Amino acid sequence: MIKTFDLENNLNTVYKNSPNTPRVAVTLNIAINKPERCAGIYSLINRLFSQGTTNRTAEQIANELDENAIEFYSDSKQDYFRLRMICLNEDFEQMMDLLADIVKNTTFDDFVKEKSKMQGEITADLDSARIKSQDNFIKTIFDGHYYGNTLTKILENIDNITKEDVIDSYKQILSSGEKFMAIVGDIPFETVKKCVEDNFKDIPFNAHSQNEISKPVLAGSKRSDVIKKDAKQSQIYQGWLVPGYESEDYAPLVVFNNILGSSGLSSRLFVNLRDKKGLAYTVRSSYEMYKMCGNFCIYIATEPSNIQISLDGFMDEIAKLQNEQVSETELKNAKNNIIGKQQFITETNMQQSNQLAYYAIMHLGYDYQQKFIDLINNVTVEDVQRVAKKYFVQDSVISVLRP
Repeated sequence: MIKTFDLENNLNTVYKNSPNTPRVAVTLNIAINKPERCAGIYSLINRLFSQGTTNRTAEQIANELDENAIEFYSDSKQDYFRLRMICLNEDFEQMMDLLADIVKNTTFDDFVKEKSKMQGEITADLDSARIKSQDNFIKTIFDGHYYGNTLTKILENIDNITKEDVIDSYKQILSSGEKFMAIVGDIPFETVKKCVEDNFKDIPFNAHSQNEISKPVLAGSKRSDVIKKDAKQSQIYQGWLVPGYESEDYAPLVVFNNILGSSGLSSRLFVNLRDKKGLAYTVRSSYEMYKMCGNFCIYIATEPSNIQISLDGFMDEIAKLQNEQVSETELKNAKNNIIGKQQFITETNMQQSNQLAYYAIMHLGYDYQQKFIDLINNVTVEDVQRVAKKYFVQDSVISVLRP
């Protein structure tokens, strides 16, 4: 059973009753509608959420979480911040009080310490060949756009970020961004509603704020090579900007992605480039959603001598899907694979709250899971061939990391 309600400050909340479950989960998504002034500001905001408020020190927050078995997670996505908590049912009101304190009263007092830690962690992360190559790919395909503020961009700019930048940016986000909360558990609805109202009704909201993040544009095909002297393999990404949820081609692209490379052992890339040609241990495709676009990419890790062979292999497999319709059996298997995964991502209260809040922040509707299943079931072999012809003859970005 799902119920929704809005506060006067436009905080929209959905509650799903999950009978006989001992833990209750909450996810709060806060929309980002303005590019960060300097790459890294939003990442620092995310890191500082649990580092102290005007009412609790970082140590007090850590102790409260530990003593009451409350789990807290925060993430900085391109289009929103996501804050998640889960606790035993009897600690629900305490958890909501703590979440509200973090959202409304975080002080960013450990700014210098966290900035230094972030620099060190990013440097270590970029020592990974795969992360470095992916970073280069995202930076290139979103060149000049906010979505391209990757780890390397953050490192280039982090010394210029001040605590005032972080505070001002968070105030702007908190006051202007849409907010959606999803709660899943076995708590009386009236208790949930009162708790949300008591703790979150005073969060400011500017109903007239506009999304200032533009739609990314890829002006011509690009290739960007990165040299990593100690690399043992080449890491290759090739990607295209494609539509997102708003397009009638979304579901066909999901099915196309599954057939091409996201379904693991049965995907065409895996069978033909890994098993038959022996080019790699890992090869896959992915279709990632942003509010303003979709990003479709293919990844392979291979020997440096196989770089061009692998890139040719990508296009050969796409060409097969362009020139010949998939069989009804392959289409059915892809649909079953996609729909079957939906069960695994909604098993727990936390997974369900994540999903509901995500549907809300992306303006898909709380019932989108069933809509998604219906869309997938309606995809035809003609649809798969159509999107293969439509989107994979246009400009692409290739990122190659090599020794």
